[in-house]
Amino acid sequence: MNTRKRTILVPWDFSEKAEFAVAHAKNVAQVTGNTITLLHIVKEESEIQDASVRLHLSAGELEQKYHVKPEFKVLKGNIFKTIGEAATDLNAEIIIMGTHGIKGMQKFLGSWALKVIVKAKVPFIVVQAPPSSDAYKNVVFPINYRKESKEKIRWSSFLSYYYHCKFHLFLQHVSDRGLKTMLHNNVTFTRKYLDNNNIEYEVAEAPGKDDFATETIEYARQVNADMILIITSRSIIFTGFVLGADEQKILANSARIPVMCVNPRPGKLAGGFSATGC
Repeated sequence: MNTRKRTILVPWDFSEKAEFAVAHAKNVAQVTGNTITLLHIVKEESEIQDASVRLHLSAGELEQKYHVKPEFKVLKGNIFKTIGEAATDLNAEIIIMGTHGIKGMQKFLGSWALKVIVKAKVPFIVVQAPPSSDAYKNVVFPINYRKESKEKIRWSSFLSYYYHCKFHLFLQHVSDRGLKTMLHNNVTFTRKYLDNNNIEYEVAEAPGKDDFATETIEYARQVNADMILIITSRSIIFTGFVLGADEQKILANSARIPVMCVNPRPGKLAGGFSATGC
């Protein structure tokens, strides 16, 4: 059994957006008891010493401002590979990352940069702004017809345990009979899990007048959501998982709502879970 203390990993580039991530991490750490670790990545070994000095100063300033003492780490590598590796090595519970809105997200999500999120073994919380409250109380939970959609459910337990939050199940509008059956199965599974675990939720259906991502973001605005919970999808073309167009749009949402993005567990897709949470 691993008894090491878990940490919240925050990729740190000395920017305002990275500090937004620290503010979110502080709120999460207060309820989970996790530590916070700032991670800065350099390209050359020769940069490590100077970066460590800067990071030490930043950590001190953040401690003064947020009353939490972050640990910090400088590693040689690249963001596309090193963040995920560091998350494993440092026993991270989650990664909280600040990003620069739609333009920054498009740059970040371009081509193989998606590996930063889809290769990680722990969830990402992507933020564009400081926390609007101390807790994630209202969480939008989009449900589509894909079987990976069920995999998000175990993180509802994590969020509910710490925040006693309310989940807003938002169902994709589909017309095809076969897809309706698949969607119905996902909804039934999710509701049974939430009922069995005494987790509060309500259900709404997308009108189907626009793409599902756009309608999800609008619904999140309407319910004053603190977070949107999404999942990567199995790729037909590539090995592993990808962020589709809907997921990318939600991550870069103009409402600047934090988004938790999780990956299905390797070798254990939706069929491997029971609605009792086992």
